[in-house]
Amino acid sequence: MSHLDDDVRRLLCLDGNTSGPTMRWQRKAREVSSCNNSINISMNRSMNKSLNKSHNASTMGSSPLKALNMSHGSNKTPGKKTPGKTGKRSKTPTRTPGGDRFIPNRSATDFEMGHFKMTNELNPPPDGELMSPSKLEYQRVMNENLNGRSMDSKILKFKQPVPSAPEGFQNNLKVLYSQTKTPGSTRKTTRHIPQAPERILDAPEIMDDYYLNLIDWSSTNFLAVALANNVYLWNATSGDIQQLMQLESPDDYVSSVSWIPEGNYLSVGTSSGAVQLWDVEHNKKLRTMTGHAARVGAMSWNSYILSSGSRTGNIHHHDVRTPEHHVATLAGHTQEICGLRWSPDKRFLASGANDNLLNIWPSTMESSTTPQYSFTQHQAAVKALAWCPWQPALLASGGGTADRHIRFWNINAGTCLNSIDTKSQVCSLLWNTEYRELVSGHGYAQNQIIIWKYPAMQRVTELLGHTARILHMCISPDGNTVISAAADETLRLWKCFASDPQKKKSTTKPKMGSLSRASSIR
Repeated sequence: MSHLDDDVRRLLCLDGNTSGPTMRWQRKAREVSSCNNSINISMNRSMNKSLNKSHNASTMGSSPLKALNMSHGSNKTPGKKTPGKTGKRSKTPTRTPGGDRFIPNRSATDFEMGHFKMTNELNPPPDGELMSPSKLEYQRVMNENLNGRSMDSKILKFKQPVPSAPEGFQNNLKVLYSQTKTPGSTRKTTRHIPQAPERILDAPEIMDDYYLNLIDWSSTNFLAVALANNVYLWNATSGDIQQLMQLESPDDYVSSVSWIPEGNYLSVGTSSGAVQLWDVEHNKKLRTMTGHAARVGAMSWNSYILSSGSRTGNIHHHDVRTPEHHVATLAGHTQEICGLRWSPDKRFLASGANDNLLNIWPSTMESSTTPQYSFTQHQAAVKALAWCPWQPALLASGGGTADRHIRFWNINAGTCLNSIDTKSQVCSLLWNTEYRELVSGHGYAQNQIIIWKYPAMQRVTELLGHTARILHMCISPDGNTVISAAADETLRLWKCFASDPQKKKSTTKPKMGSLSRASSIR
């Protein structure tokens, strides 16, 4: 019975171990396992610990047969080994040591700075907030002192930063790449622009009226200033001040002044609509030209033709050589003329008025009601007008409080080239030839003078000092000094275009006379 029971149990457990020879696959697995054990023992004796770790990492997860073939380069049959190749191993590692280059290095990443830069990009400053160049430079210096160069670095870092060179280290290889460059000692640095006025003149009773033009600088270095019903001349060479004229009626006032290009005659516009012509050298009035029905707020010369604009919106051309001076009338505006400028080549006359129009008239001395171009982009009165000296067809214009834009026009094509929002009332514009820059005078809220680099229109600097809006600006005949007249009853001279020593001409230029820090125009 015992033998019968054993046979029954053996038949019921068919999946168990049965007596008889082992299967072929079982024998082969045992041979591979024993071969691996012998190989590991021999390699542990001949290799150091670092290579052993690299070998284990590279063979991890592979079958024993693959590991054997990769390390020995032998045949697939484990029993047949090629003599002489048992100890050889490939010198090229199967994987690059170190971490993945696309995984950030946490030890080299500044998470606080990264969080700040990300939140700063999500919440940018408002567009209306414009910072002056001085404030931007102050912000940059403070950023470098507090944060170093971390603000210029990337948010995520994938490797340790390169160690800095020791103090005093000089790389001799830099000579190979700096031979053709301009040495740092000979490079031209940014010019210095004084932030304080060179001198201040007192101008009592100057009218706070946006539509008038009360100062002008002659080619002979005389500055004409209209104060109430008087006109004063300041000799910028000697510093002498003299009174040129005074209106008879105390109710009348001088509304505009303009020098002839030669600088020996001065035209004076009055509130009664008359235009007077004065000989400055002999201090004598030559003639009075009538024809306007209201005050004359703007004038401009074209050789012997004097163009004057009045509050009625009409522009008169006067030929100062003949008794019948009135030769033409331009009627293209409906409100007061506050800006009037002839182009440098005398081909076009630009007129701006309180009706927000900028008109361009041809040089033909004929009466007309239709300008060659009429631009309507400005949203306020157009007073500030300036023709580019080196591009006669380029005109810059500035709008009042409701507009605040400086616009550039190509008169040949009749198109607007560019527009800049200055965030404040534009009262006056001037060009500088040497540095190719534009100067703008402004009113509320900072009453500042801004120097722009053209054509990039980047702010070079801002000049502050006036306590009320700037009404008028003129530039000296040598192009070095800008004078500004403001409603705070002061005239301030700014030395903002000092001549470049390398570009100075051999000709002698008139120099400014020495004055005290504050003196009166009277």
